[in-house]
Amino acid sequence: MERPAWAPQGIDLSVPSVSRIYDYYLGGSHNFEVDREAARKAMEFMPGLPKVMQANRAFMRRAVRFAADRGITQFLDIGSGIPTFGNVHEVAQAVAPESRVVYVDHDPVAVAHSKAVLEGNDLTAVVAADLRKPRDILDSPEVGELLDLNRPVALLLVAVLHFIEDSDDPSAAVVALRDALAPGSLLIVTHASYEGIPVPQEQAGGAVGVYKNIRNPLVMRSREEVARFFDGYELVEPGLVKMPEWRPDTPVDQEDPYAFSGYVGVGLKA
Repeated sequence: MERPAWAPQGIDLSVPSVSRIYDYYLGGSHNFEVDREAARKAMEFMPGLPKVMQANRAFMRRAVRFAADRGITQFLDIGSGIPTFGNVHEVAQAVAPESRVVYVDHDPVAVAHSKAVLEGNDLTAVVAADLRKPRDILDSPEVGELLDLNRPVALLLVAVLHFIEDSDDPSAAVVALRDALAPGSLLIVTHASYEGIPVPQEQAGGAVGVYKNIRNPLVMRSREEVARFFDGYELVEPGLVKMPEWRPDTPVDQEDPYAFSGYVGVGLKA
């Protein structure tokens, strides 16, 4: 397969990547045939997956605006994926031009493409690191240079915790990050769940199986399990809800039923 100019050297083009599959769902152009194939396979079980991703992005933008409106000008986006239109820095800097954003991902395509997109924007940086190793993120020169952890930060864990298995202890990573953040910081989370998906669980399980087959298991957690990630935070109104229900810009009832798959919430560190 011919390597596109934007694909970093050394990437295995035969292995699908979660961030490139996500890019495909959102109508992006930074994905390979192997990613599109996996995405189409998952959509055989859950045809509304692109709608889920769009609702996820729309929530992320509302939550970033909420943070910026509260006066938060520092953002740490872990598992940021491939930058598509309406990314964190665009939303935040539209409200507060001085906003600083550090993007973190472990996918080399996401990192390389982010660097290309953000070139010349001195208020943003990209770190190649994994949520499972929070110290690598917190101790990175990029975080050290751009973010002042003694002031409030909005920490985004959007569509990333459900790719970390319990055996890798995602809660420990979330706690380590929480403990490093100043009071007044926000935790912004979206998480996949079988609850709310408009197809039977066995059918949705077929889509989950696709991720398992590409060695990126998708861990579906219950509302109660997702709520535990907010330990040490006070949930901001309306609490832990379905994506369209969190401070919607437009009336909720017009949404596609797939948009109600999974949970989202914003927590405030006291």
